[in-house]
Amino acid sequence: MWEVRIYYKKGVQDPEGDTTLQGLKMLGFDCAEEVKTAKIFWIRGCDREEVEKICRRFLANTTSQDYEILQL
Repeated sequence: MWEVRIYYKKGVQDPEGDTTLQGLKMLGFDCAEEVKTAKIFWIRGCDREEVEKICRRFLANTTSQDYEILQL
């Protein structure tokens, strides 16, 4: 099984992460300096090469997003 993590590239705005950070600050959680979001997908039955193709062609917008593939 593979775990795929999709997240915004450095320098690309993450509105959900920014809003979450603001909420944490409003609740008094001043320890949080940055919040980033990611989507996680678990894929079973494909080899790594196929998962790589799935990421490039379907899951990630490679203009603004990066991805990691981890074997579980």
